[in-house]
Amino acid sequence: MRILITNDDGISAPGLHVLETIAHDLAGPDGAVWTVAPAFEQSGVGHCISYARPFMIQTISERRVAVEGSPADCVLAGLFEVLDGPPDLILSGVNRGNNSAENALYSGTLGGAIEGALQGVLSIAISQFYGPANRDLDDPFEASLAHGKEVIERIIANTPQVQPGYQLFYNVNVPPVAAADVKGIKLVPQGLRPGVGFHTEATTSPSGRQFLWIKGGNQQVHTAPDTDAAVNLEGYISVTPMRADFTAHDMLDTLGAIAT
Repeated sequence: MRILITNDDGISAPGLHVLETIAHDLAGPDGAVWTVAPAFEQSGVGHCISYARPFMIQTISERRVAVEGSPADCVLAGLFEVLDGPPDLILSGVNRGNNSAENALYSGTLGGAIEGALQGVLSIAISQFYGPANRDLDDPFEASLAHGKEVIERIIANTPQVQPGYQLFYNVNVPPVAAADVKGIKLVPQGLRPGVGFHTEATTSPSGRQFLWIKGGNQQVHTAPDTDAAVNLEGYISVTPMRADFTAHDMLDTLGAIAT
């Protein structure tokens, strides 16, 4: 198997090394793994691409490339410049922190998977939820390392080979527990944390200039039952199939009076 890896935490991030370990195990002795990842952290950039400016790429070592751009840029660089042919699979992550619920809309980790799907390659984003039960472990990513390969294999085995329209990609979130405490895998929709969102916090520099930090909300808030963050907080790995189609299909008939 030929696998392309990216992330949004940067090429030196510990979660990327976890995913590289998983990918090499998946690829096997006859496969190949390429890592094309941002030179610097790109958290929160979503599906951004560097359309208005060029970006530098640098080969770090064999099949390992740093890109001064977003995860979607990395996927494009991998597909059209770095690899010697199309990959069978694109993996993005393992992100430090969850991309469940509304986080998915901002996630650069998901952005890499979206671009992979738009290019016709099966793409999976993987994120490690953090919480009181795992943030102080020697390796907070141990649950992802222990269970990631099985989740990816299950997705590959069950994804239709022929898909009409926008191609599937997957949002996988590993619960905030030790590896031994993971209860299983659940296929669930994206949720929404009630009352949780990003906001700004002002600060003043020593020179008197004002700056704003973007701050997140409480990640331990449950979403609706049997949705992603809810099952994560119950100890389950969530798998959410997605498409890059923003249409509110459920509202087309309801809003029919808009049309003339």
